[in-house]
Amino acid sequence: MSLSLENVKIGIIGLGYVGLPLAVEFGKKFNTLGFDINATRVSELTSGKDSTLECSSEELKEATKLKYSANVADLNECNVYIVTVPTPIDEHKQPDLTPLIKASEMLGKVIKKGDIIVYESTVYPGATEEECLPVVEQVSGLIFNTDFYAGYSPERINPGDKEHRVTNILKVTSGSTPKIAEFVDQLYKTIIIAGTHKASCIKVAEAAKVIENTQRDVNIALINELSIIFNKLDIDTLEVLEAAGTKWNFLPFRPGLVGGHCIGVDPYYLTHKAQTVGYHPEMILAGRRLNDGMGQYVVSQLVKKMLRKRIHVDGANVLVMGLTFKENCPDLRNTKVVDIVSELLEYNINVDVMDPWCSNIEAQNEYGLDLISDIKSDNYDAIILAVSHDEFKSMGIDTIKGFGKSNHVLYDLKYVLDKADVDMRL
Repeated sequence: MSLSLENVKIGIIGLGYVGLPLAVEFGKKFNTLGFDINATRVSELTSGKDSTLECSSEELKEATKLKYSANVADLNECNVYIVTVPTPIDEHKQPDLTPLIKASEMLGKVIKKGDIIVYESTVYPGATEEECLPVVEQVSGLIFNTDFYAGYSPERINPGDKEHRVTNILKVTSGSTPKIAEFVDQLYKTIIIAGTHKASCIKVAEAAKVIENTQRDVNIALINELSIIFNKLDIDTLEVLEAAGTKWNFLPFRPGLVGGHCIGVDPYYLTHKAQTVGYHPEMILAGRRLNDGMGQYVVSQLVKKMLRKRIHVDGANVLVMGLTFKENCPDLRNTKVVDIVSELLEYNINVDVMDPWCSNIEAQNEYGLDLISDIKSDNYDAIILAVSHDEFKSMGIDTIKGFGKSNHVLYDLKYVLDKADVDMRL
């Protein structure tokens, strides 16, 4: 291998929440090409704007060695390719490797002898070497680990988090040979202030990533189940968690909707692989079923409360505050708020959704929802505070209650408001 840090030219494949921050950091030190098949996205970034809000205009300007392109031919100049495309699940909750396979096919057309492909997309253990690299071999005619090489360094981005950024989150690295593993590790060390952890092989790095979010998913599922139990016992869940949290080793999880492109998706990659080797996961899938059912549970509790307050459910007006999968972030991918909206519609309820963070066009394209920009006062039979955006927190209880009719239900899913001011908390 003739590659060295002195002659590296990096191509980042995919300029979303993962790829762009990575491209910006590498673009401060190395000649870097940020590639995306979405020409509109490339044009936006070239003009110095990032609609995901992960990188400011100032940060984009600091990457003086970074260029953007939607032209595959421009990737011919690169010798290290880092793949950061999405890895979603399909309607049957099975891994959808289509973006990864297409990216691998594309790289097969441009890769040269001695080049390295590093995958960052979350996959099940074995996917890189069993699914992706054979595609590169087939298209390129080159031989893996003889003509070209590979690495895996799982992304650890946290959308909307301005404290935990790509540079200050410790990075797991790996390579297809010891020499490549060392090169990949040293490459990432040039931008990762927090340091790196070099895994023994690609499969270990893949497994490490997929269990990070699986662990969180199972823990949240436990707290969601406890919340359901405490609701039946007429005990406030947050008060219980705060009391239990006084013990030094009690984990500080909270109940809620488990959406997004990581925690609600990654466990299905692991369970899929487990089933292919003859093991049926029990705890992981049980946690997934519970978390996937929380939207339905929230609406069932809301409807019961409305009936107890003698509010007519059929034709009622309900305001849902927030649509994104997490607070202070425009990301709508796999948001579970839509489960609440869908369930409300099943009751023939009129639903208004308001979210200052997300694009109305994207909400319409993804979920067929038209967001409202102004909230009418004295209009709603129920209000669901679904996402704890700062804008909602700053409104205060009087403003939020003012959206409701004199007799309404206020359901706080995120513990934004005081217990005494709301009718229900999760």
